[in-house]
Amino acid sequence: MKDVFQLKDLEKIAPKEKGIISQSVKEVTQSLVDDGLIDTDKIGTSVYFWAFPSKAVNNRKRKLEDLKKQIDEAKKKLKSLNEAVTKAQIGREDTEHRTKLLKEVNLAEKEKEELKGEIQKYKDSDPEVLEGLKKQTEMAKEATNRWTDNIFSIKSWCKKKFFIEESVLNKQFCIPEELDYVE
Repeated sequence: MKDVFQLKDLEKIAPKEKGIISQSVKEVTQSLVDDGLIDTDKIGTSVYFWAFPSKAVNNRKRKLEDLKKQIDEAKKKLKSLNEAVTKAQIGREDTEHRTKLLKEVNLAEKEKEELKGEIQKYKDSDPEVLEGLKKQTEMAKEATNRWTDNIFSIKSWCKKKFFIEESVLNKQFCIPEELDYVE
């Protein structure tokens, strides 16, 4: 149809001609507007809806042109990729010399992986790793002595403040009698 309708007109026509429930006409119409299949405009206090065949034809033509452009671009890309493959294959023909070199490369890569595995076995003897362990050990030793010093300070304070013997304090807080600084 090449007419313009208001929503109340559509609510009367749609149930009779298309079998749409009158309560859902507004939802269906809004869905068609959202999809761009029909147009709408508010003029004054009334809202009008329409869908002319020429618009649908123009939309299809535009879509067809876009698809043709995409096909042309894909063909150009395919042609350039085929040319690149052809250029890349030059000098890579299967010859005895090339096959021999590829085998050598594969053997060299396998040997490289084996050597990496061998290096991992001896990583514990690496001078840099050992130096790092020495530094970590030194830091741990300093931290241990710092905490030992803190324990001695707290014990001294508790003995002076509460007049407690050191052996009782050690027993009460599970502090070993042989606690001393790490050398």
